[in-house]
Amino acid sequence: MTQSIQQQQQTYSPAYFDSGAEDEIDLRELLAVIWRGKWLIVASTVVFSIAAVIFAINQPNIYRANALLAASNQESNKLSGMASQFGGLASLAGINLGGGGGTDQTTLAIEVLKSRQFFKEFLDKYQIKADLMAAKDWNLVSGDLSYNAELYDVQSNKWVRQVSTPKQTEPSMQESYQVFEQVLSVSSDKETGLITIAVEHISPIVAQQWVSWLIKDINLVMKQRTLQETSANISYLKEQLDKTSVAQMQTVFYQLIEEQTKTLMLAEANDDFVFKVVDPAVIAERKVKPKRALICVLGTLLGGMLGVMIVLVRHFAKGGENAG
Repeated sequence: MTQSIQQQQQTYSPAYFDSGAEDEIDLRELLAVIWRGKWLIVASTVVFSIAAVIFAINQPNIYRANALLAASNQESNKLSGMASQFGGLASLAGINLGGGGGTDQTTLAIEVLKSRQFFKEFLDKYQIKADLMAAKDWNLVSGDLSYNAELYDVQSNKWVRQVSTPKQTEPSMQESYQVFEQVLSVSSDKETGLITIAVEHISPIVAQQWVSWLIKDINLVMKQRTLQETSANISYLKEQLDKTSVAQMQTVFYQLIEEQTKTLMLAEANDDFVFKVVDPAVIAERKVKPKRALICVLGTLLGGMLGVMIVLVRHFAKGGENAG
């Protein structure tokens, strides 16, 4: 027993604790190392600060235009009423009236708005590819856009950029869509149900115009889809009406045709078919980014941290070599 205690005492001798203390980091030593390498830290901080300032200055101002929208509930309410009244019979007849737990018009319209097909039609209709892909600067006085000459030749109206395969000289629809996804945002407030459509661009005029076009076109697209579907439903119901001689079924078909006709008339008369504008987009007077002051501060901090890290790494690397 005595021999075991002596062995433990030898194991946990003062030399054991002293060896552990040697591995601890001395704060005073760290401060001394940092002080000796202060010029390297200062140089790193200055270099990064200057680079951050240059980067921030060269970044173009980005403006955001947004519009606040409310869902036009007339159509959805009408379809919900029809679905509850005639939903079962309409399903037997092969007609989908909606309102039965499927995607509502507002949600569908938002997804259509963000789809590639809608963007392709929007791109072709308004010819915005140059404004989207090659715009370089915006003149505050004249309101005109300038374009990157290495990408797009304004005089000849041709793309001149040098790219490698699979990219093409003129940006494709898919490449343009990827950029458009970054400048377009669509959000919905779960409490109020209001929808916000926003576009960011170096020109506040372009941003405001795109938002207005998007609202007008999505209402038009959804209106046309409903008109086509409703017209097809009416044609189908009339065909089924001619085929049946059962009085009860004829009554149901007449009622369905009447409701579909009302829906058709409502769609034709309503330009704000899906979205009503609560607060229209305006030309922004202030930029939303870049945050130049923040960029400069972060650049300075990054430079200082990098300088400190280099000094400490060099010191401990030398210490390890000396110990070896």
